[in-house]
Amino acid sequence: MPGLNTEVEHAHETYHVQTQDLGPGPNSVETTVYKAGRVLSSRRAYYTAFLNLSDLPDKIHAIIRDEHESVIREIKEGKFAHL
Repeated sequence: MPGLNTEVEHAHETYHVQTQDLGPGPNSVETTVYKAGRVLSSRRAYYTAFLNLSDLPDKIHAIIRDEHESVIREIKEGKFAHL
């Protein structure tokens, strides 16, 4: 399944953001934030409401992109600095 991985610098710290489709069954996209190999945060966006769409793969890719970009913005805003 498709996914995104990005290294993000904030306040002299490096964060790794990984977003991926968990596939059939979970029907969700998971975004995990790591710092120094430790999981700081993990969240899921469910797409069960979209399962009947003819363009489901495109919708999943859009969710992956949007979730990934949202977490990167949060890191740059300092929302993970306390962890």
